[in-house]
Amino acid sequence: MTQHRPTVTVIVPAYNAVATLDACLTAIRAQTYPVTEVIVVDDRSTDATAELAAGYSATVLRQPVNAGPSAARNAGAAAATGELLCYVDADIALAPDALEQGVAVLAEDPSVGLVHGIYDTEPLVDDGPVERYKTLHNHHWRVRAVGEVRTALFALAVVRRDVLLAAGGFDETLRDGEDIEISGRLARRCRIILTDRMMGRHDDAATLRAVLSEQFRRSRQLVPMAVAERKRAGTGAAKAGSRAPNLTAHRPASLAATALAVATLPAVAVSPWLAAVPAAALVASFAADPGLVKLVRQERGLVFLGFFAVVHVLVQVTLLAAAATGAVAWLLRRRPAESWRKPVAVPAPYGLYGR
Repeated sequence: MTQHRPTVTVIVPAYNAVATLDACLTAIRAQTYPVTEVIVVDDRSTDATAELAAGYSATVLRQPVNAGPSAARNAGAAAATGELLCYVDADIALAPDALEQGVAVLAEDPSVGLVHGIYDTEPLVDDGPVERYKTLHNHHWRVRAVGEVRTALFALAVVRRDVLLAAGGFDETLRDGEDIEISGRLARRCRIILTDRMMGRHDDAATLRAVLSEQFRRSRQLVPMAVAERKRAGTGAAKAGSRAPNLTAHRPASLAATALAVATLPAVAVSPWLAAVPAAALVASFAADPGLVKLVRQERGLVFLGFFAVVHVLVQVTLLAAAATGAVAWLLRRRPAESWRKPVAVPAPYGLYGR
């Protein structure tokens, strides 16, 4: 008996993506698993994104306004016909067997409703040392978490269409953190797997300012989302995968050491000898993740390791500052945790959403 091979719709949300969309769509065309259809959702780009996508015989959906990745992903799903939905960001080029490997993970266990992959150690476009920092760090913390998780990243993911329907789609009020928000709903209905069998090369931020700005913007939401997650966990509802860990880019011990370094830095004004305390804390911050140190040294050498360490500390300080800022703002606003999980209306034929 021939085994059923589920149909797959690849959905690519794109905004001003001319620089990378060609590589993204070329990689989709080269997949070893047959792709039923490719849908590029143009989020009101001001460049030739839509025209480029049309040249690849992809279905192009043009958003009436720039509404963000959540709305683009919902629009793509609404038009999709595949049993499985493969989400690929426009700045990612899939490995040739990425889709085949993702579908295989789902086929191996019906309780798995979503599988997502990791970034390669090499960027899609090498724009310098800052991008190499981001690429190696993004690769490492995903590899470190391979297995069952409660958090999904939809930049490179395959999800069962019926599971996404039941969960309720993406919250279109969110432009950041939408992956984390929907993960909480998905994890109550199915298992989520992060696999290193499904890979892609990613084009990341190339300047320090861009990296730190992105980190600050995203980290401001850490506290309210953590509160929402804790509240959901205490509802008593069935929680598939509730014991699986969340994805965390930075180890708690490393962040704690960085916080100690920042807190003790003013002591240097009292005595220069006290500089040894924050210095030791910074060393401990980086050394708290020996696997990361090993990866960077193997891939780029000792000189780059020093550069990596400096950028890594700056990123962690930014994360801590943003989380504190977000926590204060959230407390002053007293925004209910439930507001991070609003039902989303998606046009037919995607259907009515449950929770």
